[in-house]
Amino acid sequence: MSAERILIVEDEVEIAELVSDYLKREGYDVLHAKDGEEGLSIFHEQDPSLAILDLMLPKIDGIELCRRIRATSQIPIIMMTAKGGETDKIVGLGIGADDYITKPFSPSELVARTKAQLRRYRHFSSPVENKDRLTFGDLVIDAKEYRVISSGKEVEVSAREFKLLYVLASHQGQVFTKDQLFDKVWDYDHMGDYNTLTVYVRKLREKIEPDPSKPVYIKTIWGVGYKFEGE
Repeated sequence: MSAERILIVEDEVEIAELVSDYLKREGYDVLHAKDGEEGLSIFHEQDPSLAILDLMLPKIDGIELCRRIRATSQIPIIMMTAKGGETDKIVGLGIGADDYITKPFSPSELVARTKAQLRRYRHFSSPVENKDRLTFGDLVIDAKEYRVISSGKEVEVSAREFKLLYVLASHQGQVFTKDQLFDKVWDYDHMGDYNTLTVYVRKLREKIEPDPSKPVYIKTIWGVGYKFEGE
């Protein structure tokens, strides 16, 4: 079995080499691009299993590169950013990134997040016994083909968004606390960062709800968490 390919798009060579060394020790095949244009070219030519993108890149920035990758692929995308502001985190998540990590960071933590994203992607790229296709009125969640269809149109979702939606929809009517959802969808300590979950729920509602301000699928249970209700 060939090693999984990881694409790193980072213009700071020292950071790229450090991350690359850690990933190679874990058996991954690492590809490196120094700008967004080169990164997009390598993505199309080499078909990596996961992409790690810096937010601030020459030629094509990380946000636009993420958009272009997500337009044709559902591979996990991790954003690296030197900016710790909440706006940058929300923008990164909103354009299809599955995770973000703020510089300076521990290479070991980035490797752990990479492994978690790949495990999740492999699982949801495989058929799911008995629950591979969930249908709720005009909403279809297909775990076998990794697709979400709303009102007859395919909806673009990130791997993390799909996981969150599938966890909720496959347990229709069950109330999940925020901590339970973090345990099922995220594989590392959220440290009370519930705003991240709120952002994901908001983005899913914008994509699948007829009226996001009056959700019929993903319901908020105030003071507890969320549940999914079919029509």
